[in-house]
Amino acid sequence: MRAFPCNQCGQCCRNVHLAEQTRFLDRGDGVCRHFSEDSKHCTIYVDRPDICRVDRQYRMHYAERYAWDEFVELNLQVCQVLAFQS
Repeated sequence: MRAFPCNQCGQCCRNVHLAEQTRFLDRGDGVCRHFSEDSKHCTIYVDRPDICRVDRQYRMHYAERYAWDEFVELNLQVCQVLAFQS
């Protein structure tokens, strides 16, 4: 499995309010409480929740429905949608 090609844009971290699975991370303005506006990185990256780990989400919930490359493409499409919302 190749690594997920994250470009670290932070859009998923800036829009945690959009998905039920990530709303618990919302600091009140739609942005993850662990996202650093200064560095544009996660302050708990090594210990981030499973929902923030694309490869783990794939194995736990989607491996039986999608090939990894297809799952990556679907996630990249969501990245594009989030980029247009900002």
